[in-house]
Amino acid sequence: MTERMLKFVHTPQQIPQKRAVDLRRQDFDEIYNRFDPARASEQASRCSQCGVPFCSVHCPLGNHIPDWLRLTAEGRLEEAYEVSSMTNSFPEICGRICPQDRLCEGNCVIEKGFDSVTIGAVERYITDTAFERGWVKPVQPSHERPESIGIIGAGPGGLAAAERLRRHGYQVHVYDRYDRPGGLMIYGIPGFKLEKDIVIRRWRYLEECGVQFHLDTAIGSGGMSFAELRQKHAAVLIATGVYKARDIGGPGSGLAGIVPALDYLTASNRRGLDEVVPDFDSGLLNADGKRVVVIGGGDTAMDCVRTAVRQGATSVQCLYRRDRANMPGSLREVKNAEEEGVQFVWLSAPEAFLGDDHVTGVRAVRMHLGLPDTSGRQSVEPVAGSHFTVEADLVIKALGFDPEDMPRMFGEKGLEVSRWGTLKVNHRSFMTSVPGVFAAGDIVRGASLVVWAIKDGQDVAAQMHDYIRAPAAVAVAAE
Repeated sequence: MTERMLKFVHTPQQIPQKRAVDLRRQDFDEIYNRFDPARASEQASRCSQCGVPFCSVHCPLGNHIPDWLRLTAEGRLEEAYEVSSMTNSFPEICGRICPQDRLCEGNCVIEKGFDSVTIGAVERYITDTAFERGWVKPVQPSHERPESIGIIGAGPGGLAAAERLRRHGYQVHVYDRYDRPGGLMIYGIPGFKLEKDIVIRRWRYLEECGVQFHLDTAIGSGGMSFAELRQKHAAVLIATGVYKARDIGGPGSGLAGIVPALDYLTASNRRGLDEVVPDFDSGLLNADGKRVVVIGGGDTAMDCVRTAVRQGATSVQCLYRRDRANMPGSLREVKNAEEEGVQFVWLSAPEAFLGDDHVTGVRAVRMHLGLPDTSGRQSVEPVAGSHFTVEADLVIKALGFDPEDMPRMFGEKGLEVSRWGTLKVNHRSFMTSVPGVFAAGDIVRGASLVVWAIKDGQDVAAQMHDYIRAPAAVAVAAE
C-alpha cells in the first residue's frame, strides 16, 4: 500500500470549482472548472484502496477506479489513462455526464463519514490531459481483416462498438441519419454538461483509427435499404437508440407553444454549433423572455430547465409528480438547476393546458405518494380539490423516450420486438431474430444512461467478433 493513499481522514472532499452562477447562466460552457495537477493528485489520494471496491462494482463498465486513482495520486498520469481506457471507450465523456452520485461516488465506502472521492472529476482530468499530451494514439490493429461491419447509429453504443471492432482489424462503417456523429451527446445533452468540442474530438479520433462514417444517411424510409446494407457487410449492428418522445394528452395538449424536449434541446444545440435554426429564430423553440414550464423529473428535464435559464426565460418551473427523493434524475443536477434559479414544483401533475391559440398556462393537481407499485417505486395519487394553475408561454414535455417501429422503418418484418417495442436479442450473443444482425444500447434496453450504451457497445463488439470468426457455431449456440 502506497503512503500516498488513505488520506480521506484528514483531506476533505473538494469538487472542481464551479463557475459563478451569474456567469454560467449567460453561456453554455461547462460549469465546472478543471482540476489542476496538484488538486487532482490530492483528491485521488483520498481513495481508501478498499478490498472490495464498490465504486467499480457499481460502475456499469467495471472500471478499475482504485487503480487509476492510485496512479493519479502518484503522478503517473499516462499509466492512469491506459488503465482507464482499458475498460471505457469514452472516459472523458463519462467523467462529465455519468450520474456519479448514483453510481461510483454514491457507493464509495468512505461516503458515509468523509464524503466520497471525486471520481468523475479525476476521470475527466486524466483523459483531457492524455489528449493534450498526445498520449491518445489511434488504434493500430495487429492486422487488417477483410470483413466489413455496418453499424446503424453513431451514438455512444455504436461508437463504442466501432472502436472495439477496429481493434480487431475489421473495416467498420458507421451510418447515421444526422450530419454529425454523437447521437444525443451532440444534439441532446447541452454544452454546459458536455461541450461539443469534446464529442467532435472523439469523432476525429475514431476517423484516425480508420472508422468510416456515412453521415446524412438514413437506413430504410427512403434511404439505403436494410437489405442492401446487409449485403454490403459481414454483420450489422443496430444501435439507433430511442428517439420517439412520450406524450401526455389532456385538454389543450395540441396548443401552440407546447413542444417535445428533444426538439427543444436539438434546436438549442444546433444553434450553439452556429447553424441556422428557423424554429429557434422564430421563437418556437426559444425560451427568451418566456415563462417556461417543463414537465418531467429525469435528466432530460434538467437539461431543459437549465437550457431555458441560459436562453433568457423570465421564469422556469419544473412540474414533477413525485418528490425530490423519488425523481429519476441526478440530484446533483437538481442542485445545479436550483442554484441557477429554477423552481421545482414537487408532487404536481398536469391535467390540462390553457389558452386559445397559444398556451398560456398549465392546470395541475397536487399528488401524494402511496404504496409501492410493481416496480418498487411509490405510486402517486391525486389530492382531491388541489387544482392550481401555473402560467406559461412555453411548455416543454420531458417525459422520456420510446423506440421507433424498427421493423417498419427498416422494412424487415423478421426483426422481432418486445411488448415495449425494443428489439429482441439473445442476451448472450446480442443477435436479433435476423441472423448476422445484432442490436445493443437503448434500442434493446430502453432509454437509459450513456454509460450503459457504452457497455453494450463494447460487449456486442466482442460477440460480433466471435460470430464472424465462427458464424456457424455461434448461430447454433444462439438457438
